[in-house]
Amino acid sequence: MLWTHEWQTSYRMLSVAYAIGPRATPTVDGDRVYVVGGTGRLVCLDVETGRVLWEKDYVAEYGTSVPTWGIVSAPLVDGDRLITVVGGEPDALVVAFDKHTGEEIWRAIEVTSEMGYAQPIIYEAGGARQLIIWHPQALASLDPETGELYWEQPWEVGMGVTVATPVRSGDYLLVSQFFYGSLMVRLSQDRPAATHLWQGQARSELPDQTDTIHAMVTTPVIIGDYVYGVDSYGELRGLDARTGRRLWMSPEMTAQARWSTAFLVRHEDRYFVNNDEGDLILAQFTPEGYVELGRTRLIEPTGSSGTRTPHGRIEARLINWSHPAYANGHIVHRNDRQIIRASLRAADY
Repeated sequence: MLWTHEWQTSYRMLSVAYAIGPRATPTVDGDRVYVVGGTGRLVCLDVETGRVLWEKDYVAEYGTSVPTWGIVSAPLVDGDRLITVVGGEPDALVVAFDKHTGEEIWRAIEVTSEMGYAQPIIYEAGGARQLIIWHPQALASLDPETGELYWEQPWEVGMGVTVATPVRSGDYLLVSQFFYGSLMVRLSQDRPAATHLWQGQARSELPDQTDTIHAMVTTPVIIGDYVYGVDSYGELRGLDARTGRRLWMSPEMTAQARWSTAFLVRHEDRYFVNNDEGDLILAQFTPEGYVELGRTRLIEPTGSSGTRTPHGRIEARLINWSHPAYANGHIVHRNDRQIIRASLRAADY
């Protein structure tokens, strides 16, 4: 251990089960690391020593209302800017700070509901770099240099649960939620704009065989004209990206329980998959179905989740909802008790 940094806070505004430490992945940039706590403390630390270089308190400085499951969006470094989802009221859902000093550069988007949980991300499309912000009222695109709004697609998200990261492939841009399924827009090629393609409906209104995907935690992937992702009750689903029509589903990759989760990382023509039961899986996703190439138990799940099965039963289940990191032919993973590093190189075995 090289250093630690802790601070005191109150979790009185959070759901009891989520009243625990930072929920956002730290962002490392050169000699600095940026960390956001669950109650809205943003801290910039020296990566070598852990010394505090500057910090912000979202609640005290921006009037942020901490959502039920805490503040979870990791800071996004863009040049000299640190772009963060602050949830500041009334007009600072998103704020860009000078990453060196912490001074505010710009703020954007009026806060009219909970701030949400999705990760900001930058994609280049239509001849412009677009900062994509998915919040509980809309999917929005901003100029990351100024905060100016390029375009916005209204779409209400129940209980503010914008969780999965917006995913782009070619002209497709997809977001997915628990209550109303997925929303797909097509990005314009000649300017920063978007066209609505399709969206899901409330679960009670869904026809049995044609619903899209209601991805709560797992960010789906888009391969060509197909979407693959884990539905909120653990079904791996394949969709036609052009229409949202479901092509197939499989129970093999993840547990069949509500909020069942897997993290998908592409490697050449296949994916490394970490499911929430602690398995590392090598898999391919095709228009015809799921192809599993192998799996191993990598780490023990130590978290707990009371989940409802598709049949309506409430069951306690051990889970691991920590996203792994991949670097230099290795995977680094953690649960509530340990951090591990394992080689992915065949020569090491």
